Amino acid sequence: NTLIVATLVCAVCSVLVSTAAVGLRGPQARNRALDKQKNILMAAGIFGPEDDANSIPRLFERIEPRVVDLATGAYVTESDVEPATFDQRAASKVPQTSVAVPKKKDIASIRRRSTRSLVYLLKDESGEKVQQVILPVHGYGLWSTLYGFLALDSADLNTVRGITFYQHGETPGLGGEIDNPSWKAGFPGKKAYCDDGAVCIQVLKGSIPPGDPKEIHHVDGLAGATITGRGVSNLLAYWLGEDGFGRFISELKNAR
Repeated sequence: NTLIVATLVCAVCSVLVSTAAVGLRGPQARNRALDKQKNILMAAGIFGPEDDANSIPRLFERIEPRVVDLATGAYVTESDVEPATFDQRAASKVPQTSVAVPKKKDIASIRRRSTRSLVYLLKDESGEKVQQVILPVHGYGLWSTLYGFLALDSADLNTVRGITFYQHGETPGLGGEIDNPSWKAGFPGKKAYCDDGAVCIQVLKGSIPPGDPKEIHHVDGLAGATITGRGVSNLLAYWLGEDGFGRFISELKNAR
């Protein structure tokens, strides 16, 4: 009798858990999409403390998603590649739509990347002028891959407007402080590139020294999380470089 009761309890619980998992799959997917949109808006600086989840669809109307060919830097115009349905992570796992990153160039430890990437254009209120370009970035920290967004001012495609991370598994209170608004506040206004075009933005090991000649490119480090900070520096260096969005940024500059 004990075995029968135990078997019935396990069977009932399994059915309930399975039913809940299937039933919640849709809402969970919608919530993940909404959270990603919120982080794009936060990187662009147009989602503030006074906004809530109900504000996201309205604010996101100013965002135009596009797909970019990273090899050429040009927008993808094929009708079968829709920004709304393009899954960059899935594409990075398929040999036909991805490339292996050579070890000597893989400073962000991503191993493979999709040959194409989403980018997000923030338009002004009229919908005519692009004010910011928001780039999806990712790379390895201490314990996990950090997924986030970096916003650049379209005026020079060099001035950082904001950064967010929407998924990671770093240690709370240490590397997890990449979510801390006070730390992220150190990025707006920084310059991503040096005068010679090299990627110069960097998270330091400690605080910015007084009189640092490269202060415009440097961000204070995270206390007790040197490796996570180095991971942020590395992922920015990769995605802003020639193997990431470098050609796309050059194309935008040349199109002016």
